[in-house]
Amino acid sequence: MILVTGGTGLVGAHLLYHLSLENDIIKAIHRKNSDLLAVKNVFSYYTKDFEKLFAKINWVKADITDICQLEIAFENITEVYHCAALVSFNPADYKEMRKINIEGTSNIVNFCIANSIKKLCFVSSIATIEKAVNKKIITEENEWNIEKNNYGYAITKYGAEMEVWRASQENVDVVVVNPGVILGAGFWKTGSGAMFSKINNGMPFYSEGITGFVDVRDVVKIMIQLMKSTIKNERFILVAENISFKTVFNEIAKNLNKKAPSIKVTKLLSEIGWRLEWIKAFITNKPPLLTKQSAKSIHNKHFYASEKVKNMLHYNFETVSNTIKYVSELYKKVN
Repeated sequence: MILVTGGTGLVGAHLLYHLSLENDIIKAIHRKNSDLLAVKNVFSYYTKDFEKLFAKINWVKADITDICQLEIAFENITEVYHCAALVSFNPADYKEMRKINIEGTSNIVNFCIANSIKKLCFVSSIATIEKAVNKKIITEENEWNIEKNNYGYAITKYGAEMEVWRASQENVDVVVVNPGVILGAGFWKTGSGAMFSKINNGMPFYSEGITGFVDVRDVVKIMIQLMKSTIKNERFILVAENISFKTVFNEIAKNLNKKAPSIKVTKLLSEIGWRLEWIKAFITNKPPLLTKQSAKSIHNKHFYASEKVKNMLHYNFETVSNTIKYVSELYKKVN
């Protein structure tokens, strides 16, 4: 039986749908108070027969940091998709990210080893890939340098990867995927889904930073193909195209029939912005909308290559333009 962690997140929800097409039962972990309805909504985007497919999921209430709960979750499991993680650029969340991303992954790995799991697929991030300079293409061979990537999220995802590679040394076959910014439908208040909501509501700002983007459907299809394959102990960058945030925002605005953002966020403006947000967060005790790290990252220009996965799986990615069009249509239907 397959176990999915992080089943109520963007990747996990879309993954569960695709797994439900080929499996009678899938076990998925969810935390207390998590939104299972959001997962069902994702299923409904794909088919009218979503109730039948959703019923194939055996939901187990568990936290990946809770050993006792995980012991129950791992009963009769042969394969694991580990998608659970805390994503944040807020320094205040660093301790919690270490607990969930590193300690939680360590727990998953320990249970995989103890239960002789056949194969483990881990969803990492391009944050753990060393960044090239001067427009050089970034590949899986770029060695990560903690001195240059010393912000919380990258550190904890890299630490999680190290735990996963430990499993590969203990007779558990492993595949790691490193997606770029994942575009997909269903979660409109968090992650990339929030971009659609904000632009729909008239967000005026844009930046000219460049990074890799990928369709969530491509991410989960590749994960499943890798798990079915004989490929093991390899990592794969998953990026369809390297595009500027300005281009992505303009494309979203066009598809939502909204005004495109027109105010360029300069480095000076973002430096002022994150400081003002820090003051506001200190006074209100609410998470800042912009942090020092996120203010810096929106100006970075990084170019990633997915040739490895394209060649090994003979896979063709969906274009970012088509993905934005598809997600925008779904957004308009449900909002």
